[in-house]
Amino acid sequence: MTPSPTPRPTTSQSLPQPSSATRSIGGTAPSVAADAQHMAARLQQVRGLSRALAAPLSAEDCGAQSMPDASPVKWHLAHTTWFFETFLLQRYVSGYRCFDERFGLLFNSYYEALGPRHPRAQRGLLTRPSLEDVLAYRSHVDAALGDWLTSGRADADALALIELGLHHERQHQELLLTDVKHLLFQNPLQPAYRNDLVAVRSSSTQALRFHDVAEGRIEIGHAGPGVGFDFAFDNETPRHSQWLQPHRIAERPVNNAEFRAFIRDGGYTRSDLWLADGWAIVQSRGWQRPLYWNEDLESAFTLGGVQALVDAAPVCHVSFYEADAFARWAGARLPTEVEWEASAANLPIAGNFIDSELLQPSAQDFPKLRQMFGDVWEWTGSAYLPYPGFRTAAGAVGEYNGKFMSNQMVLRGGSCVSHADHLRASYRNFFYADARWQFSGIRLAQDLR
Repeated sequence: MTPSPTPRPTTSQSLPQPSSATRSIGGTAPSVAADAQHMAARLQQVRGLSRALAAPLSAEDCGAQSMPDASPVKWHLAHTTWFFETFLLQRYVSGYRCFDERFGLLFNSYYEALGPRHPRAQRGLLTRPSLEDVLAYRSHVDAALGDWLTSGRADADALALIELGLHHERQHQELLLTDVKHLLFQNPLQPAYRNDLVAVRSSSTQALRFHDVAEGRIEIGHAGPGVGFDFAFDNETPRHSQWLQPHRIAERPVNNAEFRAFIRDGGYTRSDLWLADGWAIVQSRGWQRPLYWNEDLESAFTLGGVQALVDAAPVCHVSFYEADAFARWAGARLPTEVEWEASAANLPIAGNFIDSELLQPSAQDFPKLRQMFGDVWEWTGSAYLPYPGFRTAAGAVGEYNGKFMSNQMVLRGGSCVSHADHLRASYRNFFYADARWQFSGIRLAQDLR
């Protein structure tokens, strides 16, 4: 290792402060102690899943980077560990010994307040530290966190930051799988991440129906720490009122059979269906079908290798531009994020998630509005912007979401590689309009006026 050591943060301005990005925990000493014990168990479970997700991969798999938007598995494992070391252990644990002072330079993602960073597009060049060293780094940090949580010295603010760290790791578990899929797709042998993954078959494709929604004033967003759900990111706040226009929302996502019909009807060749930026990308990048679909339009690359497409399963790996073009072709539009949340607010968080062990979208049969959660992230027609009254938190934690509120679009609902305990109706995901490597799909809406 040759990089110069990264200075350790020493001031309150360079470390995260508890905010609406974290949950409200405890209050009295006994309740904080009980929360700490519970947090220690959750920490072990969440951190253990990251190791399990990497287990089917070779060291070579874990070190490669397929494109600038993706990161190596090894980097995901190290970055989530750096997060806990930097934001928790260095601040709260007296006498804590850093595993390696130089790791901040390598594994800081975008926190300007915490010093210089290795360029994102060059993460695949980090052959050192080795995967073995990164796993040792995780063990070192996990042991220190476990000892500290069971010592009774953690306070409510520290536990709130651990909660943020656990949800941050959930995000990277999902990214780990999406990035691995993109990486393995570059190999002409198209190897499977896991050979035991099998698509769920469906014998029929139900017609797409719509659910009517009346106009009226509604409240969206999270109510804040300690209200409703235990946790929310800052970009889900503050809760505020919106006026819904009368509209219809599709009862399920668009499926593979419907998107195939769009392709066969010339969907990728008709400029009238596309936003100007989207049409320029179709032309320059030669898009003719969703990412991972084969030319026959009957099979696609999955984490289980090449498999036949299931007609009734939600189409996925489409960009916002493709989702918007399909909606125009279908005589519809994408729902706004307000419309989406209004429809999902009272639904259970149930569906096909990472613990289903499918790791690909499947045909599900839920009453009324189906698959609002899981299977595919659903593009909305809403730009990723702050809610009225939003304020970024002080310190480095304020860089978590707020500075990305520009030139991106909102997705809702989670996917087949999301974890159910990480989702809620108010959750706002966001990506650039041309992003396709995420498990992103389409739900339609229509105006009633």
